[in-house]
Amino acid sequence: MGHELKIGLFGIGLDAYWQQFEGLEERLTGYLTIVEQRLRSIHPEIVNLGLVDTPEKAFSAGAEFRKKDVDLIFLYVSTYALSSTVLPVVQRAKAPVIILNLSPGAAIDYDQFNSMADRTKMTGEWLAWCSACPVPEIANVFNRTGVRFHQITGMLQDDPEAWDEVKEWIEAARVAHTMAYNRLGCMGHYYSGMLDIYTDLTLQYASFGGHIELLEVDELADIRKTVTDAQIRERVGLFHEQFDVQPDCAGSELQRAARTSVALDEMVRRYQLGSMAYYYKGTGNADNEDAISSIILGNSLLTASHVPVAGEYEVKNAQAMKIMDGFGAGGSFTEYYAMDFSDDVVLMGHDGPGHIGIAEGKTKVRPLKVYHGKVGRGLSVEMSVKTGPVTLLSVVEQPQKGRLMLLVAEGESVAGPILRIGNTNSRYRFPVGARKFVNDWNSHGPAHHCAVGVGHIATKIIKLGSLLQLEVIRVC
Repeated sequence: MGHELKIGLFGIGLDAYWQQFEGLEERLTGYLTIVEQRLRSIHPEIVNLGLVDTPEKAFSAGAEFRKKDVDLIFLYVSTYALSSTVLPVVQRAKAPVIILNLSPGAAIDYDQFNSMADRTKMTGEWLAWCSACPVPEIANVFNRTGVRFHQITGMLQDDPEAWDEVKEWIEAARVAHTMAYNRLGCMGHYYSGMLDIYTDLTLQYASFGGHIELLEVDELADIRKTVTDAQIRERVGLFHEQFDVQPDCAGSELQRAARTSVALDEMVRRYQLGSMAYYYKGTGNADNEDAISSIILGNSLLTASHVPVAGEYEVKNAQAMKIMDGFGAGGSFTEYYAMDFSDDVVLMGHDGPGHIGIAEGKTKVRPLKVYHGKVGRGLSVEMSVKTGPVTLLSVVEQPQKGRLMLLVAEGESVAGPILRIGNTNSRYRFPVGARKFVNDWNSHGPAHHCAVGVGHIATKIIKLGSLLQLEVIRVC
């Protein structure tokens, strides 16, 4: 949509030092250049405003950051600087701030330092290592003035821990930016009586930004009528490439699903959707029932193509799936199926679309004579999430606080027997054990759906919560 994530960067110093200590300003500017280069290796859109060393420059820098619409600011603390040269920058910019307290190296060479004959040069050398000095002052002033900030303490070079932290903040900012411009389509209506999934759409706007487009199933049914035979043949071919289509899948059902899949793609294009939640009974209208009962394969393809689709009109989970997708973890729709106390695992899955991009092997397509609890019959997908580390995420309403929160847990997808019922189904083991995981997770009152993605990304989700000012609770 033409909106790019922009990262702001500035360093700080004290203008009185430059005349007193020869070469100090140039040395610190060199350090700032190293920071910029490292940031650009993570994300190319960096707005570097150089060393800010006076209140006048601070006001100008803040106005420039605001003009450039930066999403996140890295404040590189190179030496001591007055907090009055820092505050105007971030107050004008109104973006979250990460304080980079990065020393030039692991330690001062004390012997070499103390052997210097010129005490003025000694002081200049000390100031080049003085990045930690003003951080308490800056933190104090930020707290007192309501500026959101976070800290990374470490070394400028040879410090993977510090720079991994920087990378996670940028990834979190990228996801926050994605959510801010995401267009979520809501097609149909809630599953009647499923009270936990009902949500306040304006609260979703308040928490994530973006746009929510309310869609009609009738429009999807109408688009289906315009799909050509050639498009259907091509989409059936794509099904055979992307899925393991079982021999008992009727050709007519594949064609019906292909017609709906092509129509879904057109609806996504028409409304520039980045995610979708849907559910519709379809009874009493043959065209609508035909569309909604043949939707699973198309929605599975969309989910794997960075347009995650949540069934049962679960808007909160569509948001969770989009977050997981933004972090490159996938994000498949899931819920509890059963407990396996013998193996200490929880079986989880769901009917409807799955994320074929995070499946263990190729996702199977199976015919179902009945969609349990839903109208119609047709083709469904059967898959397990790849064995290995996984993260669960739920977007949870907190009615007492009038806010959303993020509920997260890390575990492992493990091999073993699953229910081959034509739905997604996986076995998950958690470090706290199945019994405690279920009790702890449920105690926070999430909806019964959540999103599952591959990899352990809880620390990234926690950072995202900080940027969005959402509480994050980590179960394990």
